[in-house]
Amino acid sequence: MVKYKWIAEQIRNRIINKEYDSSKPLPDQEKLAKEFETSRVTIIKALNLLSIEGLIYSKQGSGTFVRKNALQMSQLDSKADEYIGLTEQIKGNGSISSVIISFDVRFPNEDEAEKLMILKNQPIYDIVRFRLLNDEPFLMEHTIMPVHVIPDITEEILQKSIYHYIKNDLQFKILGANRRIRADQPDELDKQYLQCTERDPVLEVIQVVYLDNGVPFEYSRTRHRYDMGDILVVDMKYKN
Repeated sequence: MVKYKWIAEQIRNRIINKEYDSSKPLPDQEKLAKEFETSRVTIIKALNLLSIEGLIYSKQGSGTFVRKNALQMSQLDSKADEYIGLTEQIKGNGSISSVIISFDVRFPNEDEAEKLMILKNQPIYDIVRFRLLNDEPFLMEHTIMPVHVIPDITEEILQKSIYHYIKNDLQFKILGANRRIRADQPDELDKQYLQCTERDPVLEVIQVVYLDNGVPFEYSRTRHRYDMGDILVVDMKYKN
């Protein structure tokens, strides 16, 4: 990991863990540079990253401060380049629970087989879950996974975390994903479970996620309430 991103991650974790008082400025750039054994330029890059994420802000002549709603923002926003699963994303900042709407095993259609790079006679899990954050409607997930790639999924696993099962029980590593993000009108499930009205927009994320060996293991469609977090994309380019 590039050093300024690593430093930003350390400061981000301190913010989430409430190690900084929002009424007081963060340590100045020179102190941070000394602590992390780096240059002020690297510290500025790290702080700029956190500022773009909306976690900190600067007051001219007073220093850099943590936003009072930083904790709420960090638990609801999903970074576009992270594939850690919802339970891990929210960990320590709220409680995620799941309602299994449906859980079946079937054969894939042509599009599903193509996306998951499998044959039409290879069975898949078809999973629809309603996720709640602190008992409030959060998002809907429709997930498809090849049975032979991610074996032995049970309802107990679905009630907890699929990604925890994949990374800790199966000991698989996740490489990355192709994602398509778009706005949509609410469907019947959104209205029923997310409590959306006809006019409420829904943020939909369609993705194919890959293991570190290049094998796709998930083809999913996630639908978010319009007022429950964002997909955060940070693209920083600096000239040396």
